[in-house]
Amino acid sequence: MPTPYSLTLTDTADEALRQAILAPLVEYNLSQAGASGNRPLAVLVHDAQGNVAGGAWGYTGFQWLFIQLLVVPADARGQGLGTQIMQRAEAEAIERGCVGAWLDTFEFQARGFYEKLGYACFGQIDGYPPGYARYFMKKALQPAQP
Repeated sequence: MPTPYSLTLTDTADEALRQAILAPLVEYNLSQAGASGNRPLAVLVHDAQGNVAGGAWGYTGFQWLFIQLLVVPADARGQGLGTQIMQRAEAEAIERGCVGAWLDTFEFQARGFYEKLGYACFGQIDGYPPGYARYFMKKALQPAQP
């Protein structure tokens, strides 16, 4: 039976096209799992001039924190700033009712750093990028004890 649909391939990153694809997916997900409660979450690192020099970018939804980006300025690495950023993000996620956090990192990035913070690898893609692996990591979040 012929379909009334046609296909178009594009490499244009048009946000309106993304939203057109996203809308029916969000509608379906809402019908199955309920409202996600997605809220952006960012912890910003400012330099001496007040410019954003790094930080964490992600969101909370379905009672989980997702860290999409984490950047520590190169001259501040190894001094605890990354840990502070992650602790601040996790504390806010707990305040929002999150029970876990997840993220992904490349082999040449920060797997050991995240493991020191209590994250465990739950998935891996070898050869992405070529010669390396991509790791998917998660951590249970628990409110601080009084």
